[in-house]
Amino acid sequence: MVHVTVSGLRRVWGERRTEVSDALHSVLVRQWQIPEDKRFHRFLLLDDGDLLVPRSEAYLLVEVLCFAGRSREAKRALVRAVFDDVAPALGIAVDDLELVVVESPRESWGIRGLAGDELALGYRVDV
Repeated sequence: MVHVTVSGLRRVWGERRTEVSDALHSVLVRQWQIPEDKRFHRFLLLDDGDLLVPRSEAYLLVEVLCFAGRSREAKRALVRAVFDDVAPALGIAVDDLELVVVESPRESWGIRGLAGDELALGYRVDV
């Protein structure tokens, strides 16, 4: 399971949600073998004054919340792809993009009435 949360300024990113989502989902599908139909993206777009960072107004924070189990190499490949592919696709400087991968054990998730470690996913987590 992978959930993506994107935080940035509403006036900069509000009209570009689909573009951002498509770019991020593309690298997750390619690098982590997430099924194409497993897109769980949430946008937390903020008003001016609600995001205080020493970056430009185009700053984006991408948080990937996922089941634990992906290798260090898979996480590094995702980081590289976000900066090599997503940043240029969005026209954003690498200084204005941050990615955080947050892992949690499958048993800590509740999905469709089951604990995450009881689910048959249909795709691998241990990439």
